[in-house]
Amino acid sequence: MDFIFIEELRVQAWVGIYPREKAAPQPVELNLTFGVPDSAAENDDIAGTINYADVIERIRKELAERHFNLIETLGEFVVKLLFDEFGAPWVKIRIAKIGVKKGVRRVGVYIQRGREGIPLPASAI
Repeated sequence: MDFIFIEELRVQAWVGIYPREKAAPQPVELNLTFGVPDSAAENDDIAGTINYADVIERIRKELAERHFNLIETLGEFVVKLLFDEFGAPWVKIRIAKIGVKKGVRRVGVYIQRGREGIPLPASAI
């Protein structure tokens, strides 16, 4: 399995349980790695892989429109999006709120999932 990664994707997202977090979106940083078919590189055709520009656009759109109480739920939403809409067989995601607590650069969650029946890559464990 080959992988595409997107690092330090900054998005304004509606996430949190506190009144200040429900009043305005806040910066969130996403780092994604997702599996793609090995055959994509062999055929040199974008149709055989997952277009990372489409993934970025879709994530930005969804996170601008939805509110999540928990960053964990936001992460699971993005994983499901990659599985269901883009057909990724495996996803690793790290999401962090930026500067939400004094003296703390980031607070976040790390999620790694394989589709039903697809084991996690050994290099990912």
